[in-house]
Amino acid sequence: MITRAGATGPLRRLVVLRHAKSAWPEGVEDRRRPLARRGLRDAPAAGRALAEADCLPDLALCSTAARARRTWELASAEWGTPPPVRYDPRLYAADVAELVEVVHEVPSEVETLLLVGHNPGLEELVLELAGDGLDDTLQRVRTKFPTSAIAVLNWRGTGWSALAPGAALLTWMTVPRGVKE
Repeated sequence: MITRAGATGPLRRLVVLRHAKSAWPEGVEDRRRPLARRGLRDAPAAGRALAEADCLPDLALCSTAARARRTWELASAEWGTPPPVRYDPRLYAADVAELVEVVHEVPSEVETLLLVGHNPGLEELVLELAGDGLDDTLQRVRTKFPTSAIAVLNWRGTGWSALAPGAALLTWMTVPRGVKE
C-alpha cells in the first residue's frame, strides 16, 4: 500500500478527471458547450479505464458545465452501478483554492472521490496536492493534462478536510482515448 510517510488514517483516493474534448459551436455560451465527436468517444473510454484500474468512486463531484456533465454521464455508464453524483457550480472555472474548499466539504466516510471538471484548475490541483509521484507521473501532468486525462492521488487522512498541499502521492495518470469509427 502506497502512502506518504508519517500519515495516519484510512487510505483515501482523489480521482481527477478532466472533461472530454468539447465542441465550440458558434453562439453557444461556454457553460453550455457540448462534447465534440472525439469527446463522445473518449468519455466512455475514461469510464472503462477507471473500472479496469479499480478506481471507481464512492462519490462524484461534477461541474455543472454541459461538457463535464456529459463526460460524467458517459463515463459512469460504463460501470454497473454508478455512485452518487453532486453537481457543484463552484467546480466550473475553479482555481486550486476553490477546488480544495469543495473537497474539504466531502464527508469522511467517502474513501474514493472523483472530481470532474476543467483546466487549468484540475491540473494545478494535482500538482499542488502531489508531494511526490510514481515513475514519471508528475512530469507527465506538468507537461500536459489534456481532455479526458485522469490522475489518481492517494493519501492517508482522517477526513477530506485534512487534505493539504503535498500530502498525496500521485500514483497514476492516463489519457484514455476511444476508438475512431
